[in-house]
Amino acid sequence: MLVALLAFARLYYVTHRAPPPPPAPGQAPGATPVRITPPDLGPAACRGLDAVLGDLLASDGGTGAEAGTAWSDALRQLGDCPAPPAAACARGPALASRAPASGEGSPPRELLATLCERCAPADNPCGQAVMRALQEAARRGSPDLPEARWSLERAGPALGTACQELARQAVGPAAVTGMVMEPALLALLEELAPTCARTEQVPMSLVNAAAVQQGPRAPRLAAAYTAGALETKPLDPDQHAGPGDALRAFDRDELSGVLLPKVDAGTDGALRLGYAPALKAVVSFQVQATGPGSLRAHIRAPEGVGRAEPDGKGFFVDPTVCRFQGTGRWEICKPAVPVLDVDAVSVLPERPGVELKELEIIGAR
Repeated sequence: MLVALLAFARLYYVTHRAPPPPPAPGQAPGATPVRITPPDLGPAACRGLDAVLGDLLASDGGTGAEAGTAWSDALRQLGDCPAPPAAACARGPALASRAPASGEGSPPRELLATLCERCAPADNPCGQAVMRALQEAARRGSPDLPEARWSLERAGPALGTACQELARQAVGPAAVTGMVMEPALLALLEELAPTCARTEQVPMSLVNAAAVQQGPRAPRLAAAYTAGALETKPLDPDQHAGPGDALRAFDRDELSGVLLPKVDAGTDGALRLGYAPALKAVVSFQVQATGPGSLRAHIRAPEGVGRAEPDGKGFFVDPTVCRFQGTGRWEICKPAVPVLDVDAVSVLPERPGVELKELEIIGAR
């Protein structure tokens, strides 16, 4: 009985299953059919967006009702396209040329702003505009500062990449002692750094270090720091490297001191004072010495920004935070903004025979 039931079931399956589909043109009978999945072209609004923008930019722009309707229709279509294709994003420079950055609210600027909000970082017209401005400034050109700022403020998904490049090409070098900055690059840095700091795309410690190092050459950098007052006090070092009697410079005794050996340019200083963890902020430096010299702060920087650490593990910037004449009396250096995240301070005498009598570093842990 069981054998008969199995035979009946097989006969029923064979006689009732659907016939195989006819072979595709050029396909041998009996071969397994090939399934072709159509490509995903995205929302319909995205597919024709480049052509619409191209036609709009090819026209004379006009000011009549018909031209206004065309711009409005294009803006509406762009609004329905969550991820514009690269070809449409490439229309950004042409849109920017139709209206100045000050022409906020004009149809070309509205279209460009929306493109920047939605285009991928690699194709983003605002991010690319910032990159071009940095390249032009590095070549001693004169980039359009309002255009660069407008673009950075609306860079959307490309904001992080644009700020990282600003840090690598401008903020980091501006915070390094001995680095010569082109005036055009400094001007662009002053224009763009506040946006990157406000959005936390560039560490405030790096921007403040650049503000201290550049001083009157880039006064607007200091305005990016908006934090309130800090509760501060004199801070002794956690470690030191240099002369064995270095702690005499921190014993609150003006009669004792430490004789500093002359150091070569590019070295880490005759005396290095380390802090672990890094100091939250330093607001002033007080020095009593016989002979001239300077103090540099050591501040860790993002990957690829500033100088590479000697051991190859990370990067740092080293702004000069104080220059002292060494008159034997107290000299006070108060940077325009607090120096943040300081993990070391180096003392560099300018000639042999300089004695550091006392050094006070005022700040907050």
